[in-house]
This record gives sequence, C-alpha cells and structure tokens, in this order.
Amino acid sequence: MPPFTQAIEYYTYDDYKQWEGDWELIDGIAYAMAPSPMISHQAIASEITFELVSSTRKCKQCLVVIEQDWKIDEVTVLKPDIALICNETNLSHISKFPLIVVEVISKSTALRDEKYKFEIYKNERVPYYVLVYPNDLKAKIYKLQGDDYIKQGDFSLETYEFDDLECNASIDFEAVFEKFRN
Repeated sequence: MPPFTQAIEYYTYDDYKQWEGDWELIDGIAYAMAPSPMISHQAIASEITFELVSSTRKCKQCLVVIEQDWKIDEVTVLKPDIALICNETNLSHISKFPLIVVEVISKSTALRDEKYKFEIYKNERVPYYVLVYPNDLKAKIYKLQGDDYIKQGDFSLETYEFDDLECNASIDFEAVFEKFRN
C-alpha cells in the first residue's frame, strides 16, 4: 500500500464561489476549465451567440448569456458555453433551466459535454441541447421529448428554427461556419 492515499474531495456551491479561474462542479467534484479554448472555439461560440441574440432581439423576457454559472443544486454548477434563459429573476447566476444550451466541443471537454452534461441537461429538462463540433463544422441538435433527447439532425449549412419556445430563436449554421470553410 502506498505511503499515502488520495481521497476524493467533494465540494459545494459555497466552496465553488471562492475559487479563482473557470470551474464546473458536477455532483460535488470540481472540473477545471483550462486552458482557454482555441480561437475557432471562441469565434464559433460568438457567431452562435450573435445568431441567437439577433433572432430573439424583440423578446423582452429572454436573454442569451455566455459562460454563465447555472446553479442546479448545492453540489452541481455548470457553465454552459451559451444559454438562452427566459424569465430569470436571479442576477448572480442562472437559477432556472435554460431553454437552449449550446456547448462547443473541444478535445478536453468532449466526454463531459457528450455524456455527463448531456444527462444532466436531459434530467433538468432543458428543451434543447446543441453540441457544436468546430473541427467538423457541424452541430447536433437534440430536443427533449418526454424524458429523452431526440436528435433533430446534423447541421452545417442549414438554419434551425426553435419555433416552439416562448421566443422564436434560430441559428443559421451556414453563417456560423462561413469563416472556417476552405
């Protein structure tokens, strides 16, 4: 037996609030969000944010936020790349489930985004989950139907209309990926 053993430490939201840098907390386990994402990741996230902001501009009760803490409970705090939130009354963090969550996939976060967050967002009843793959210039959109996410398709040149939400949002993926096509 080694001279020391490493115990897994569990944290709460109160611990999380004290940390410097970018972190997420999933079931009490801390996940560092470093290093900074690649430029293409950030640029594509900016383009998607622009698309969502533009399409919901007239909707007074909804906001598009980037990398904002979503406190799900005392031991789970996520920081979606992009979220469409509506009727939020808390000004320090997201307290209600977003209507749309977008995660731009990077090599270091792929497992967390595709598996762990996928399940969390589904269980928290987020109506739409969008996974964006910068290297492939495509997005996968999942819509919550009943208790499961149903894939709506892969999108690269198309526009997707989220027309069943209180704010009719849309994303034109041809415009999002335009600068990255050869």
